[in-house]
Amino acid sequence: MNLEITTPDQTLFKGEVELVQLPGIDGSFEVMEHHAPMISVLKKGIIKIKIDKDDEDYYEVKGGVVEVLENKVLVLAE
Repeated sequence: MNLEITTPDQTLFKGEVELVQLPGIDGSFEVMEHHAPMISVLKKGIIKIKIDKDDEDYYEVKGGVVEVLENKVLVLAE
């Protein structure tokens, strides 16, 4: 699936990933390929990205919003 993590200043990540773990306001959750459409608010925490089975990245955010639609995840982060 395609993931884009954007802040007001820059794009932190843009590319294909297998999994994204996000710090939702009601708890951490994961998004995988072909996830159902959703919009959620994020709290301060760490976004974990699994690019493939051997490669992971982590990004710290202060909050934001995530939209999942048509196998694309868009994170608008602070």
